[in-house]
Amino acid sequence: MEKPFVSILIPVRNEIQYIERCLEAVYQQDYPTDRMEVLISDGMSEDGTREFLADYANSHENLFVYDNAQRIVPTGLNRLIRQAKGEILIRVDGHCVIRPDYVSNCVKHLQSNAVDGVGGPMHTIGEDKISQVIALGMSSKFGVGGSAFRTETGQTKFSDSVPFPAYTRSIIEQVGLYDEELVRNQDDEYNYRIRKHGGKILLASDVRSVYYSRGSLKGLWKQYYQYGYWKVRVLQKHPRQMSLRQFIPPVFVLALLVCLLISIFFPWGWQLLVCLAGSYLLASMTVSVFMVASNGWGYLPWLPATFAVLHLSYGCGFLVGLVKFWNRWKDKQGRVPEVGLE
Repeated sequence: MEKPFVSILIPVRNEIQYIERCLEAVYQQDYPTDRMEVLISDGMSEDGTREFLADYANSHENLFVYDNAQRIVPTGLNRLIRQAKGEILIRVDGHCVIRPDYVSNCVKHLQSNAVDGVGGPMHTIGEDKISQVIALGMSSKFGVGGSAFRTETGQTKFSDSVPFPAYTRSIIEQVGLYDEELVRNQDDEYNYRIRKHGGKILLASDVRSVYYSRGSLKGLWKQYYQYGYWKVRVLQKHPRQMSLRQFIPPVFVLALLVCLLISIFFPWGWQLLVCLAGSYLLASMTVSVFMVASNGWGYLPWLPATFAVLHLSYGCGFLVGLVKFWNRWKDKQGRVPEVGLE
């Protein structure tokens, strides 16, 4: 039987450092090239990505590049979904490299396991000392909680969400397009809508990818601050999508702020603050020591700082989001376009 046609969707913006290796991995797939197309939406890149894509498209078949004037992932994905011809659509990030059997394994699972979406464990790596320690923190349960695709590599099981997912066209037609309000967390929200429609999402151990982590703690702070900030809108739209681990960082940050406020009026408030911060630091240092013992002691000075950035930035973003979106609790729609698929 003829293999299903696959559309690979890649939203990018300012990815000149990684886009070539991303595309090389896509074009090295063991899936028939005449049964694939590659669609890229560029968010008006300013670092040379647009020029690179123009040259790359001239020498590669079935590669199409579209402008994404709104410059955010959900608008870019929606543009590509409307253009895609595939029976199966696979979202790939410009910051990642997929294994040569990624497409074929996704197709296999979608056809044989009666699932509507599939993805796999993501191995996060860094190219210098800081990005390596950031990758280490993002791959630990203490750093990111029980996120299965970041912390588990050997299991195949149903999951709430997966990175770089492959979807059947039929489930996309049922669920619709991405929420264009969500600068971050659009995947979590979309996967919840799929499950709400009765769809199943599989985390498959043989669907593997490599993700290049942020290269600075400042970039990591911005990334996870936005995760926390936009998670509030996901909470408002789908309260059941949330898990306990996602509330821990904002509760921790709020507790620190309350202790600090109390300490202004009562001397014993400082004791509470020191106790809370000290307990966190002790836990962070303990986990860090166990992790660097098997990964290299040179990471020890940086790993506790990475954990602090992950937790504090997410918690601060969430609290700011609660204030910013205080009047949006009845808005369950967001900005999901009503335009039909082309």
